[in-house]
Amino acid sequence: MNTTNRARPRAILRIHFHPAERTDELYGQLLAVIDGISSRVEPLPADWSAYVDLTGALTYWGRDVEGLVAVLRLRLLALHGVQCSAGAGPTRSIAAMAADVTPPGAATVVRDNPYEIAAFLRTKPASALPGIGPKTAKTLARYGITSVGDIADTQLPTLQRILGTTAARLAHDRARGIDERPVVPGAAPRTVSAVQRFEHDELDTGRHHRAVLGLVQELGRRMRTSGEITQALTLTVTYADRTHTTRSRTLTEPTAHTPALAVTARTLLAGLGLQRARVRSFTLRAERLLPAEDTVHQLTLDHRDEKLRRLETALDKAATRYGPGAAGAASTFPRAG
Repeated sequence: MNTTNRARPRAILRIHFHPAERTDELYGQLLAVIDGISSRVEPLPADWSAYVDLTGALTYWGRDVEGLVAVLRLRLLALHGVQCSAGAGPTRSIAAMAADVTPPGAATVVRDNPYEIAAFLRTKPASALPGIGPKTAKTLARYGITSVGDIADTQLPTLQRILGTTAARLAHDRARGIDERPVVPGAAPRTVSAVQRFEHDELDTGRHHRAVLGLVQELGRRMRTSGEITQALTLTVTYADRTHTTRSRTLTEPTAHTPALAVTARTLLAGLGLQRARVRSFTLRAERLLPAEDTVHQLTLDHRDEKLRRLETALDKAATRYGPGAAGAASTFPRAG
């Protein structure tokens, strides 16, 4: 490892937020709290987390990693009532692994010294290492490589024959605590979301379906009004016990067209398997927004799509004049065949 980069210990934080309900506004407020501690923040809105480089902030605040992480967690709880789970370490991969084994309301810190790094990494299963998925872990297990320590101890040429050159080198480095990837500061990609809260915990799957389709139409109308299109949709369900399940899906092509959004939203809803679930609320989020002029609309000889777009425009006008509820839900549109 480059010794010039090791002149002072690195401290990378991976933090996951666990709010009762998720909104774009709240996520931005949580990032602002972190920015008050360190300006080197890399947002990861898809899973309500972020990477934070605390290296310089440790000197500025005159605290060790545990102390600074405790201050950050306390501020998030005091200002917004949001619990978080946090993992800190000298690299992105160690921070991510530490966060993965940490429950909400707690923190795991791996200090930047060879003994703590080895003690943390070596006993973890191979699948815990970032970049090693279940399929790769099964492949490694056939060769008797079942832990991160096994990966670190295996000769690189042997790993390369099993995993390929690039994947083997990454796994070998990360298993030995080597990961020079920086935290890349930036604003969270623009998103827009809509929430449907039920008066009572809802078991009726038909109402679940109608609620999500209503959110589809609301998001589509808002994006069309602002001249934007989305590249992905994320659906979060909040249950009666306030736990969450989230599903995301990238669209075939960026759009704000309600029928196309409805197809993806139906797929997400079906994937949640809510046949017996008591649902408190749904949140549908359009992610990675782009200007509408960036869309590529495929030409077709079928006039059905153009008719749907004219219907969509008429419903938008009705919603603008009489309010969002007046135009009906996305069920107005026929299902894709």
